[in-house]
Amino acid sequence: MFYVICFIIGLAAAFAGSLVGMGGGVILIPSLLLISHYSDAFNWATPQAIVGISLVTMVFTAFSSTVSYYKNKQIHVKIGLLFLTGSIPGGILGSWLNQFVNADHFSLYFGILMIVLSFLFLFKREKQTDDQSSQKTPVLSVFIISLIIGAISGLFGIGGGAMIVPAMIFLFGLSIHTAAATSMFVILFISIMSAGTHIALGHVVWEYVVFFILGAWLGGTFGAKVNQLSNSKILEWVLRLMLIIVGIRLISEGLM
Repeated sequence: MFYVICFIIGLAAAFAGSLVGMGGGVILIPSLLLISHYSDAFNWATPQAIVGISLVTMVFTAFSSTVSYYKNKQIHVKIGLLFLTGSIPGGILGSWLNQFVNADHFSLYFGILMIVLSFLFLFKREKQTDDQSSQKTPVLSVFIISLIIGAISGLFGIGGGAMIVPAMIFLFGLSIHTAAATSMFVILFISIMSAGTHIALGHVVWEYVVFFILGAWLGGTFGAKVNQLSNSKILEWVLRLMLIIVGIRLISEGLM
């Protein structure tokens, strides 16, 4: 039963994360933290172990969903690579700045920002286009924005998908289907680097992570398939809900 719970958590987190391009940590981490408080079977789930498992699981979530999205030609590779050039050094910078900043206070304001972002989807936007051949990509703008997103992600310890997807939709006119797919492509490479660090630090409990990975592989693939079949309006509402969940979690951390 214990291993089944690990599998289900991995499956649910990966499905939700892949569906809207947010990774899945926003579900996996709170779920394990909550269960560890009430079940002795999860007494191994220290904060470090939870983050380590989340990042390793996210690698497989992102890989399985990226493969599915790539086969369906949904990933905007050019914008994805540009986001990587900025988000990777930005993440390193944010992680370094974390030691000088009281992140709890910033969590409160950042959580409010996430909720505000969720309501931006209510406003009418210009017609979206995913035509990579004709679409002009503002290289410098993407780099600067992804640098800021990476820094904020490193500073607050939150996955960049919560900001990458809205940025791709509102600033670059991508549809939510392409934005989610491209976000998972970006998260794949970011999570590989982050997971490698936690593996080196010994934060990954391999006895349990296998079951999370199995769930993540299936959930990531299934989430990508459902994304491809879903109406854009429904996906936007799911994304809004996920942003609100992230926002509430950050605000609660900032108030504690």
